[in-house]
Amino acid sequence: MSKEFDYTKLKHVTSVDQSDRQVPYNLRQSGPTKVEMLISTRVRKSPYWHLSMQAGCWRATVYNRIYHPRGYVKPEDGGAMVEYDAIVNHVTMWNVAVERQIRVKGPDAEKFTDYVITRDATKISPMRARYVILCNAYGGVLNDPILLRISEDEFWFSLSDSDIGMYLQGVNADGRFNCTIEEIDACPVQIQGPKSKALMKDLLGDQVDLDNMPFYGLAEVKVGGRSCIISQSGFSGEAGYEIYLRNATLYADDMWNAVLEAGKKHNLMVIAPAHHRRIQAGILSWGQDMDMQHNPYQCNLGYQVSLSGKGEWNKKSDYVGKAALEKMGKEIKEGKKPYKLQLVGLELGGKPIDDYAPDFWLISNEGGGDPVGFVTSPWWHPEKKTNIAMGYVPFDGTLNANGFPKGKTGTKFKVHLPEKYSDTPGEPVDAVVVDIPFKESFNANTREVVKG
Repeated sequence: MSKEFDYTKLKHVTSVDQSDRQVPYNLRQSGPTKVEMLISTRVRKSPYWHLSMQAGCWRATVYNRIYHPRGYVKPEDGGAMVEYDAIVNHVTMWNVAVERQIRVKGPDAEKFTDYVITRDATKISPMRARYVILCNAYGGVLNDPILLRISEDEFWFSLSDSDIGMYLQGVNADGRFNCTIEEIDACPVQIQGPKSKALMKDLLGDQVDLDNMPFYGLAEVKVGGRSCIISQSGFSGEAGYEIYLRNATLYADDMWNAVLEAGKKHNLMVIAPAHHRRIQAGILSWGQDMDMQHNPYQCNLGYQVSLSGKGEWNKKSDYVGKAALEKMGKEIKEGKKPYKLQLVGLELGGKPIDDYAPDFWLISNEGGGDPVGFVTSPWWHPEKKTNIAMGYVPFDGTLNANGFPKGKTGTKFKVHLPEKYSDTPGEPVDAVVVDIPFKESFNANTREVVKG
């Protein structure tokens, strides 16, 4: 029996209304359950796995059925907040090979891609990328990848954590679209931080004009003598780039070591994906802040399916989930509440949250009582000197200036933190709804908003 938790006394929380979900979030508070991850051949190792081990990786998780490094600086040496200092002040490299690349290629590649995403694929020019979502027929978010358009007839879905490759092949199982759909051996790393452009200039030389490269712009380059696509993009809110190495299983060391060499004078540090910084930027993590039973409106992605009926997001062509999303959009405009919980930003008390939360911590109304919601992504904000979080609370029908659902700023709640972070053990801390993002992104259009 654990000294920290008596697991026989843990009960499932039923007061949070999840009646619109077939599979509710598991809200039992089990704490940092101490088990050892089994590393076996059933889960894939990425081409950069051994390089992450050389860089000092000490913990990992599983993402897209691939082992995913999630920590390099150990707690006794300062932990994740040392990595935070590196990304906000210098430059970092992340092993994100778990972002699997699903290539759609052929005469109907654009038509197929347009059908499976909610926004208009025809508006994406070759050698440009966009943040997109794929929904199922019920309007649930299946994935929120970066979509790269390599050429007129070739797209790459750079995936978040759900198996969209098999889904896309299933959509075209009858061959109605003349294109091939397959995972390719192209694996990215991310270069993130204020010194990222300087590093990339040293790395690439005169291969590309980085000063005039637009956000989500793409370029063909060689890194370490190997063929790559680069994108000005990232998962952090800081300035940054992604390097997609072709034939990564063969050439991982060449590209990785070239980046390390170029990064020496810029104080480059290999770190885990900077979830503290992505939370500040309001960037969602699929499977944590949303899943296939969340619709775009309730997780602040309504701008991908505009309620206004104008602009590229309400395209005339059909796409998967269109009928369900248009119905929900209409109900929201009429003041109805077609779902139970809304994702909001929170500032909250307590001791600094300096690591990943092992549970979805519970949220109660300001006056107390049974939980009504839960936190999905909490962390300490060093500049604000307070904890911040994203989480779900009952949807009260509040809309922002563009007509999209949001939480009413200033609404107060209580958050039930574990003893490690509580000011007074057993007592919930004060929390208040605030606008997202908590800190502006380097690129203002990281999350575009439809207007008009």
